[in-house]
Amino acid sequence: MSNLDREATLTVCGGRGFVVAEPVRELLGPRHVRLGESTEVRRLLPNLGRRMVGAWAFVDHYGPDDIADEPGMQVPPHPHMGLQTVSWLHEGEILHRDSTGSLQTVRPRELALMTSGRAISHSEESPRSHARFLHGAQLWVALPDAHRHVEPHFQHHASLPQVTAPGLTATVILGALDGAVSPGATYTPLVGADLTLAAGAEANLPLEPDFEYAVLSMSGEAHVDGVPVLPGSMLYLGCGRTELPLRAVSDAGLMLLGGEPFEEEIVMFWNWIGRSQQDIEEAREAWMNGTRFGEVKGYDGAPLPAPELPATPLKPRGRVR
Repeated sequence: MSNLDREATLTVCGGRGFVVAEPVRELLGPRHVRLGESTEVRRLLPNLGRRMVGAWAFVDHYGPDDIADEPGMQVPPHPHMGLQTVSWLHEGEILHRDSTGSLQTVRPRELALMTSGRAISHSEESPRSHARFLHGAQLWVALPDAHRHVEPHFQHHASLPQVTAPGLTATVILGALDGAVSPGATYTPLVGADLTLAAGAEANLPLEPDFEYAVLSMSGEAHVDGVPVLPGSMLYLGCGRTELPLRAVSDAGLMLLGGEPFEEEIVMFWNWIGRSQQDIEEAREAWMNGTRFGEVKGYDGAPLPAPELPATPLKPRGRVR
């Protein structure tokens, strides 16, 4: 699920000026965003208090939604540039199509990683015959300037490396954790991991002190560095940590997101990341004119129109508001 908000705003984030250099415990609540008639997501990034975590620039959490008698996810073709999308499921299936010709059904705890580079378009939909529940997260990774014009490509990995401890299984989605390395392509030092905790489990997860981190709660109740984190919320942890204490009150699912603070300032609007308002204006014109972003073949429906750009000029605000 991408950013289908019809009231999209220009946002500037990135840069090291507002990175918290020491450990903190900053609990972030979601902004509820309705996508279409029946789907609501909990948006954790960008947030009123925090806009990036490393190169992670966008986080939506959705579900669990009962779609037994509904079509489920139906996201028409739409464009991306300057970023990678990470689709991560706990329940359900998503059929991915894109303008490079990729066609892939993605299932729980399989990595669907789309690198937009200079330009790509894709669609996402629940298969006609699908599971009752849909539950997952959609995340973006900002591409650094040196790589933001790479050729678009899609990767699917059904098997990912894991780190285990009593009561804990950590699946490495992107980057590296405790020596386990994901096969997904990355362009900045970062990590994304899915954490499954059994009720009553206690563990200390090794971290990189130069990274900033956050933990998204997907299900259950867990205490992260002593802070209760409930589904749909995210705890920002700052930098300077070598380990992270975890304790599960019930069976719980978390996502660990981290990386070196992103040095560059970026401009985000709708489903694009650029470096200037001109980048966004040119991308919008190309999408609306049917150029540059290619064609998604096989989706039964029209592409999404881009929202109008705001009339007010862009005012950089840094990593936090």
